[in-house]
Amino acid sequence: MNKIHFSIDCRYYFVILTVFFSSYSFAQQNYVIDNSSHFWDKVQFGGGLGLGFGSGYTDISVMPSAIYNVNEIVAVGVGLQFGYLNSRDYYESYVYGGSLITLVNPIPEIQLSAELEQVRIDTRYESNFNRPSYSDSYWNTALYLGAGYRTGSVTIGARYDVLYNPNKSLYGSGFMPFVRVYF
Repeated sequence: MNKIHFSIDCRYYFVILTVFFSSYSFAQQNYVIDNSSHFWDKVQFGGGLGLGFGSGYTDISVMPSAIYNVNEIVAVGVGLQFGYLNSRDYYESYVYGGSLITLVNPIPEIQLSAELEQVRIDTRYESNFNRPSYSDSYWNTALYLGAGYRTGSVTIGARYDVLYNPNKSLYGSGFMPFVRVYF
């Protein structure tokens, strides 16, 4: 009985893979590279802006980025990240760094991404509860793999840091939602 079930599962995955790669190769055959286009015609700019304020808490981040559309399916790009976090009477942190990103759109509505991020984190902790003030500075590397739904220049999805370390990561979780916009 298990062999029959396994055989059916293999056929099911084989059909899905065949359809996926057939669609991919069909899309490749229909795409014609226009060598006359200018480099800047294939560049898009975007990024993110984050603002968070609360009682004694401030979080400001600016993350500009640019991508180059290699073709209709693949884009590669770079990004910068600047951030400031402050929790009154507890800590103050500055974050700065950069990232490399690859976007793949197997179909226009689906966007897969891989992003390598390297940021410097400089944090100063205030003295409290009989603990002296101290500072902590380190580099954090993250490799995000993500997927999202794309419509026009906006993609909404989620990504996961496969290098996530709860003791050193800038974020509280390796999983995070995103909204990506490129113009």
